[in-house]
Amino acid sequence: MAKRKRIGLREVRALKCGETIWDESLPGFGARRQKSDAVSYVLFYRNARGRQRWHTIGRHGAPWTPDEARDEAKRLLGKVVDGADPVAEKISGRNAATVAELCDLYLSDAEAGRVLKRSGTPKKASTLAVDKGRIERHIKPLIGKVSVDSITRDDIERLLHDVAEGKSKARVKTKPRGVAVVRGGKTAASRTVGLLGAIFTYAVRRRMRVDNPVHGSQRFADARRERRLSDDEYKALGKAIEEASEKVSTRIRAKDTKKVVVKEFWPAAVSAASFLALTGWRRGEVLGLRWNEIDLARRTATLGYTKTGRSVRPLSNAACDVLQSITRSGDSALVFKAARGDGPMAGYRKIWMKITALGQLPSDVTPHTLRHSFASLAADLGYSEPTIAALVGHQGRSVTSRYVHAADAVLLAAADAVADRTAQLMRGVVTQLRQSTG
Repeated sequence: MAKRKRIGLREVRALKCGETIWDESLPGFGARRQKSDAVSYVLFYRNARGRQRWHTIGRHGAPWTPDEARDEAKRLLGKVVDGADPVAEKISGRNAATVAELCDLYLSDAEAGRVLKRSGTPKKASTLAVDKGRIERHIKPLIGKVSVDSITRDDIERLLHDVAEGKSKARVKTKPRGVAVVRGGKTAASRTVGLLGAIFTYAVRRRMRVDNPVHGSQRFADARRERRLSDDEYKALGKAIEEASEKVSTRIRAKDTKKVVVKEFWPAAVSAASFLALTGWRRGEVLGLRWNEIDLARRTATLGYTKTGRSVRPLSNAACDVLQSITRSGDSALVFKAARGDGPMAGYRKIWMKITALGQLPSDVTPHTLRHSFASLAADLGYSEPTIAALVGHQGRSVTSRYVHAADAVLLAAADAVADRTAQLMRGVVTQLRQSTG
């Protein structure tokens, strides 16, 4: 029968191998020595269901002394009285999901369409690809092994600064000849924390946590890209697109004794560049545009799945001219089709860089620059924010706009005015007039 006495240092040191003593002042608290010289403090209790539980508090030595272990045993017994089960909590903590496992669950449900945005629609495949990159290159390397229930706001803010300072930077092999250069930075850090907020909201919904540790955490201001083209840059872009159009199929080389036409610039890619400049649409909207979304008779495009949901866009006469110059291959086919396959053009960024290089334009001139420039031109012409929003598909349009199926005369006139000004600038007409009158 196990001995009962108040456990102190003398009693602990006197324990023999395999011997256990129980504290006479606190039922259930004991100390035992197994086959080694180590002594462990233990607590024996019954949970709310009447099951016997054997909980190991810790080994004798710093920090556990007899008095420290007795105080911990009192604390645990108080939790048992309140209905808790320390052993079950310990097992649950040992088996708790890690942040990496949570991210995998989130991506799996998001890809299946079970994670919805605020608009009530699932995330696009392109958005999920970006999310996966941030998870694999920033979140998992830095906090992937930490359990979901132990993440705190301090951990989130530490991650923010680690990514900003480049602690997750790496060169990641993506394809046999492809490498992704992960640099980090403040923008990447803020957007990674934003994604974590969505992931932990998902964790709360799955009852993996009771709160979201991202809420209230600090993050860097998202850098706004407010770059717009100057008159000279518009003229350079116009010349570059014109030159690219002439280089579509001019070079010929021999291959296996057969003449093969080498297209320096894919025709659809050049047309897409013109369409981007004349509409101010997002790059993904242009590359994903299908013929069945276009009504040339009413000069209207109805995009069913954009960043802001369904969107009805007016088409200027200039934009319609670009569309009519393209051979239509089928109602459901892409307007700006890829050289191979039925999907959107892959690697359009490289094609765009080749076009801008022809015009010796700076590297910060991107398709998004055209979008901001288009909206800025509309503002220069005196159009209101709601009109500009309707032209380029900005968020914040009226409730009734979702029921509109065709652009009205006012919007069509606005689209024509901005597109015509854009075309003038790309031909250098406005610049020449200013120089002649200056």
